[in-house]
Amino acid sequence: MSNITVAQCLQLAPELESISDSARLDIEIILCHILQKNRTWLFTWPDKTLTVEQSEVFNAFFLRRKNGEPVAHIVGQREFWSLPLAVNNSTLIPRPDTELLVETSLELFAQDTAEQCRDCLDLGTGTGAIVLALASEKPRWQLLGVDKSADAVALAEQNRAQLNFNQVQIRQSDWFAQIKSQHFDVIVSNPPYIDPQDPHLEQGDVRFEPRSALIANNHGLADIELIIREGWNYLRNDGWLLLEHGYDQGAAVRDLLSARGFVAVETRRDLGGNERVSLGKKPQEPT
Repeated sequence: MSNITVAQCLQLAPELESISDSARLDIEIILCHILQKNRTWLFTWPDKTLTVEQSEVFNAFFLRRKNGEPVAHIVGQREFWSLPLAVNNSTLIPRPDTELLVETSLELFAQDTAEQCRDCLDLGTGTGAIVLALASEKPRWQLLGVDKSADAVALAEQNRAQLNFNQVQIRQSDWFAQIKSQHFDVIVSNPPYIDPQDPHLEQGDVRFEPRSALIANNHGLADIELIIREGWNYLRNDGWLLLEHGYDQGAAVRDLLSARGFVAVETRRDLGGNERVSLGKKPQEPT
């Protein structure tokens, strides 16, 4: 396909509708990446003709998307909390619902002064999305992101360095294994929480993401149980634990938090109205 215009590219959106709920946006993101322009430019210059090279790249990218490959993998980037993050198939693609973890964490410490330092741990950091989003809002915090996957650690470190957040450390650790005796004011995690038998694993973008970052035993609760059980020992008194989980796991996670001794336990709902983030506070020791 040669001498194709921006408008003609966008007219191909219906061909993606069987595999995408955002077909036109998918093409816009691909075009913005190829042309190194923003979406406003696309709307302003719809008659712009792509060069032969740009057309070839667009055709290749369009076919990859038509085959179901996530747009984020095709362009190698996904925005999260307004931060441009490099992504690849070594870990999860950051999703808008996960921003609820960031919002809730910030809300818990909204009364802090601007100079207040806090220690934060992000378990299973993946791209580094959560820990880097918090760093962008809290320059005085000391933040640590850990992941079991060496490839994910390399990706998160790449994003950290690109954003120049020097108050963030990225480290390889199987959950708490390499944390040793550190203690934190807040621990956040978006752990694997999908049941291995869930049919959604064969649908959409998750087909291209590592199963190890998606599934957990015990109906998706195994890693959440571990984090709640062990996380208590790494929190300071009055420290908070926040966990993302499946839409139907809120009650189970609240029960697990309460059983471990956490107080002020509650669940927050995501943009779709589903229970998505549960949290609890480690209380002060009785005097």
